[in-house]
Amino acid sequence: MSRKLLPWLATPLILVVFFLAWDLFVRVYDISELVLPRPMTVLGSLTELVQDQQTWEHAQVTATETIGGFLIALASGVAVGVLLGKVPWLERSLRPLIVASQVVPKVALIPLFVIWFGFGMTSKVIMSAMLAFFPIMLNVQLGVRSVESGQRDVMRSLNASRWHTFRHLDLKSTMPYVFAGMEVGIVFAIIGTIVGEYLGGSEGLGYLVVRTLNELDAPALFAVIILLSALGLALYFVVHGMKRFVIPWHESVYSQQDVNR
Repeated sequence: MSRKLLPWLATPLILVVFFLAWDLFVRVYDISELVLPRPMTVLGSLTELVQDQQTWEHAQVTATETIGGFLIALASGVAVGVLLGKVPWLERSLRPLIVASQVVPKVALIPLFVIWFGFGMTSKVIMSAMLAFFPIMLNVQLGVRSVESGQRDVMRSLNASRWHTFRHLDLKSTMPYVFAGMEVGIVFAIIGTIVGEYLGGSEGLGYLVVRTLNELDAPALFAVIILLSALGLALYFVVHGMKRFVIPWHESVYSQQDVNR
């Protein structure tokens, strides 16, 4: 029982220590509120934001753009990852192009996306999908190649059909890698959304960051950042929690359950 409760006690304690240290730092060095506001001031701004209906509308926009981009990245990443994992010569041919597309600074593409798709959701969804695509594709490709040839020989010796081989071997071997890519991808997806809203948006939490920054309202800026962190954590834990239902047999799931007992 103590092991199970330890994370629930340790995390709030760490946060309390962090905010106390933050408050002490501001008091000792007499830092201006415009530079680093006190935690209680930020909490007051956060309370005002949460009570404002427009804040929830902006959060809904950001969540919609992030989920839309993530789902596009998931579908395309799984498809491309399986294809490149199954066809090695194609992977070697496309690898330079894929890597080159990822090293291009995504911030530089925002003006183009705004010109092509406008200031609406489309440009943010595309940016979100671009950032989330690569980790998902890479993990799926690794998962497809992780199936050992000896295991396939066993399935052939049992006269297993292609469907049974896919269901009991390929799918089970690849799904843990898919979820590993999804956990990284959802984080990259929300980063892409915020960058898009920050540089070319008129709504969303990223837009609120720009607005509070232009107003020189540091407490509200910190409050929006906390909301962004909470949204990112919520989306991550949704993806992480899906593993318990989809791959409960995998070591990453049941080993964690044993630790919590």
